[in-house]
Amino acid sequence: MDEMTQVRELRAGAPALDRERLASGRTRLTEAARAEGRHQVLWRRREFVIVAVVAAVTAVAVTVTMLLGGTTPGRKVEPASTPNVSLKGLSAAQLLQRAADLVETEPDSAVPRADQWIYTLQMAEAPDPGTVKMLGRAAIEEPGWIRYDGSAMASEDLVLKGQKPKLNITKMHLENGGEGDDRSPRELYRVLEALPAGAEQTLTFLREKNAIADGKGTTQAESDYTEISVLLTADVMPSKGLASLYRALATLPGGKVTDHLVKDASGRWVIALSYARAGSLKSGESMADQWLLDPQTYRIVGTRMVVDGKVVGGQSVAARAVVDKAGERG
Repeated sequence: MDEMTQVRELRAGAPALDRERLASGRTRLTEAARAEGRHQVLWRRREFVIVAVVAAVTAVAVTVTMLLGGTTPGRKVEPASTPNVSLKGLSAAQLLQRAADLVETEPDSAVPRADQWIYTLQMAEAPDPGTVKMLGRAAIEEPGWIRYDGSAMASEDLVLKGQKPKLNITKMHLENGGEGDDRSPRELYRVLEALPAGAEQTLTFLREKNAIADGKGTTQAESDYTEISVLLTADVMPSKGLASLYRALATLPGGKVTDHLVKDASGRWVIALSYARAGSLKSGESMADQWLLDPQTYRIVGTRMVVDGKVVGGQSVAARAVVDKAGERG
């Protein structure tokens, strides 16, 4: 019996974890992770990095948000041997400038049609020892789909062994402010495509858009970081747009590169780039966002939340593809 079968049997009597039931827990986790308070977002926001894996006697609930790391649609991530990459003495600005110079030369894949879906398979980290022991592994697979025009999202329920996963499709209206603070992958792509090449020009562009209302008492650098971090999680990422974000981020303070490669939830060796968050949790613990970059492509392939130096949650992209209907995996 494998670990996912054990999970399914544990929660056999539990109700399905639909989007509505998970919303309240997702909100509480997001609030705890954002000490500076909730911002009003005027384009689609993928809640950053925090993942809850909660084990109970009769059920296991996993709350995960979709995330884009910018990998080419259709690419599958395979764990590899340790790449020969030297990070000692490398600053965040140097890393990001190097990354920007590389990614801007890459050709873009074809832009999805409005009726196509973006499939993403994520590995959600479960760093809690009790959860790891119960599941037999430190990561859980989470497939998800979103239509490029933002008119629907889809996910699969956990099922018993031998049963076909149930696909749940939720109709939405993410374009033109149809659902408040959300925006479609297509709208985000258009913003990214319009970004200027230079760092200062990109910051000026984002400040004029002011898509995320500045929090009370936040500095300009903190506001700039929040704007950039939201865009870095877009579902479809044009190469020149990503290069613009990297160059803008390179001008901001607070970045730190781990001087050695780390393993993400997919078992892949990656570069860890951390940015401390302003304020702290109520317990007084410090927080940092950690962006995980592929050491060959310098694309973002995952994110983690670090509290007092310890990874408390995160997710990594294991596969991504543009498909014609929900349920397809490319």
